[in-house]
Amino acid sequence: RLKRHRAVATRYDKLAVRYEATVLVAAINEWL
Repeated sequence: RLKRHRAVATRYDKLAVRYEATVLVAAINEWL
């Protein structure tokens, strides 16, 4: 159960990083 939870947490972490990068790129485009 704990291992499964860790896998889900890692997946959400990667998703959050990707989302953050997308927002950052959008913000840079707004500045330019």
